[in-house]
This record gives sequence, C-alpha cells and structure tokens, in this order.
Amino acid sequence: MNRSDLINSLKDKVELSRKDAGKVVDTFFDALKKTLSKGDRVEIRGFGSFSVKSYKPYVGRNPKTGEQINVTSKKLPFFKVGKELKEKVDKP
Repeated sequence: MNRSDLINSLKDKVELSRKDAGKVVDTFFDALKKTLSKGDRVEIRGFGSFSVKSYKPYVGRNPKTGEQINVTSKKLPFFKVGKELKEKVDKP
C-alpha cells in the first residue's frame, strides 16, 4: 500500500473527499515526522511504536575498493511492531 492507496481507503471508509482524506494523511505523517525530529517517541496502541536511535561514528569500508571510510554519527527512525499487529500478521 502506498500513500495514494491509503488516501483512497480513508476516503471510502469515512466518506471524505479525496482532498480532505489527503489532508488527514498528510497531517498524520507531518505530526509523526515533527515528533520524531524532536527525539520523542510515538506509540500507537495495537500497531507499534516509532522512536529515534542514535548510532556512534565508526570506520567502514567501501565494498568496491576496500578503502576505509569514516562514517559520522547519525540518528535514524526505528519502528517496533506491537503485539496485536504481530499476532494479526502471523495468523494463517
């Protein structure tokens, strides 16, 4: 499912216009991005939680040349699936 599919699903389920459904989806993802960029955690019960993990700098290698490369520290979003979603996906 991509963004357009999500908008169409919301539009059909809640009987919104495509434009309004698009605003709802955009608002949700903007709030998610803003919260994660501040370093805060987002938890959606029954679905999962989003958090930010910090990674220390390290020395890596270019796989093509074998040359050593210094990789700077970084922060990346991390998703941990919730128990309810995990069980629903695992059902045959």
